[in-house]
Amino acid sequence: MTLKQKIHHHYLQLINEKIDQLQQVLADLKESGANETKSTAGDKHETALAMLQIEQANKRAQLQEIVAQKSALEKINPALSASMIVNGSLIKTNKGYFFMSVALGKATIAGINVIALSPQSPLGMKLIGLKKGDTVTLNGNIYIIEGID
Repeated sequence: MTLKQKIHHHYLQLINEKIDQLQQVLADLKESGANETKSTAGDKHETALAMLQIEQANKRAQLQEIVAQKSALEKINPALSASMIVNGSLIKTNKGYFFMSVALGKATIAGINVIALSPQSPLGMKLIGLKKGDTVTLNGNIYIIEGID
């Protein structure tokens, strides 16, 4: 398995874990809501029920966003390589490795620190379309592209 494939696999696992956690939280909230409906404590009961419904709506929105990220990540074929930076590229720079995919933050894979960033991020927008040897400056930081996989 190549480094890029390991990175892709790691972030897919991370997303699947987040989905599982959110689904568990939603199941717990649903159960709490069912228990609340058995209570008849007046205003206090209605407030608690309303809070549960708001929390469920928030968690459903988070779940929807993570499922969309998973879909975007699944569209990337880590076996493909390009000579210029595209969605799915693993970019080696003088500042470290970046995986152009979805914004999932920093991870250490095979002893290498990698940041998954989206093409819509400020750095992502500047990197898309560049080739090995190109440079880009963002917030006073100069990134030199040393390799693209």
